[in-house]
Amino acid sequence: MTRPRLHEFLTGCSRTLRKSAAVWMALAVALAAAAPLAAQTAAGAADTYVVNDAHFHLTNYIQEGTDIRDFLAIMGDKVGRSTLFGLPLQQMWSYGNSGDFAPWYYLQTDAPLYYYSFTDAAFAMAYRSLTPEQQARLDPMITGFNPADMYAVDHIKRVLLTFPGVFSGIGEFTIHKEFVSAKIAGGPASLTDSALDRIFDFAAEAGLVVILHNDINMPFPKPGQEPYIVAQMRDLFLRHPDTTVIWAHIGVGRIVRPLEDQLGIIERLFANPKLANVYIDISWDETAKYIVASEQSLERTASVINRYPDRILFGTDEVAPKDQAGYLKVYDMYAPLFAKLTPEASEKLRKGNYERLFDAARVKVRAWEKANADAPRKEVPRSPISGTGGEY
Repeated sequence: MTRPRLHEFLTGCSRTLRKSAAVWMALAVALAAAAPLAAQTAAGAADTYVVNDAHFHLTNYIQEGTDIRDFLAIMGDKVGRSTLFGLPLQQMWSYGNSGDFAPWYYLQTDAPLYYYSFTDAAFAMAYRSLTPEQQARLDPMITGFNPADMYAVDHIKRVLLTFPGVFSGIGEFTIHKEFVSAKIAGGPASLTDSALDRIFDFAAEAGLVVILHNDINMPFPKPGQEPYIVAQMRDLFLRHPDTTVIWAHIGVGRIVRPLEDQLGIIERLFANPKLANVYIDISWDETAKYIVASEQSLERTASVINRYPDRILFGTDEVAPKDQAGYLKVYDMYAPLFAKLTPEASEKLRKGNYERLFDAARVKVRAWEKANADAPRKEVPRSPISGTGGEY
């Protein structure tokens, strides 16, 4: 190539490179400008949602339920975010008890319930199969542990470190629940058990939100019977002031009815500065049934919510819904209650409190996972091996 041609060739290359650089620079500027626009669009879309769901079961007592993508479609443009958990208990199919009938609900058989720890791995894998945008709408919870087991905390830690970036809390798990607690293989849990204290301590350490089911009373109480569960719950909460706890459906059960002073108990809980870490959800159609039963109950409930708008969350407590209408039936039941709330209280109950608690949990739990990802495992002292030394 002659020198003039070489000079012409290099000059052409230089122009091409300058044009390419300009194109890439323009593209970079466009992308940078588009990023906040996308964030604004997402924020705008979130503003169109009417509610977040602080209490939702994707699966039932035999670990079957709604496909996770189908659930996102059911959430649609109505539910912005939702907790995500199944049921920690599996109903045993005892052929000797129910024969060829395969029970799917705990009241359909006398066979026991047992803790099904694989549920946490199943939920983590389902969550990880989603896109980041889909994941952002869900807050999976760890449930597959026995709260009466001192090793329960080890299970929770193991799940967090095996599936980092997934879970925001633990629960819904149960201590006292009508007809359920007595069916659990190995015996029921207790509010006074050191195993539960260990769980609450670790939840505070890692920043996990706790969703706890605990009936406010025993089924069919005798007249004048002391609701000792209330005092035990108060003492549990007081022992763990740094643990964020959501008390599910205010302690109401299918048979366990609200106490005569139920709202008074809730008001005293909210008014106690030592219990500022405790919240309630008003999930479940059984709970809604009592709240909307009369104008008086609506007025009293609305009055408490309007005075303590930061402490109460909405939840459906639906299990494996098939469509949006069924999923949101509890939300529709609460229409008379929402109408009596101030705009601020309504927004916080339906969306704001959820976002505040679970946004904080996401940050804290991710930080704990990062700090402990490479931490050396603590050696547990082994017990003496039977037959070595000593006598039987």
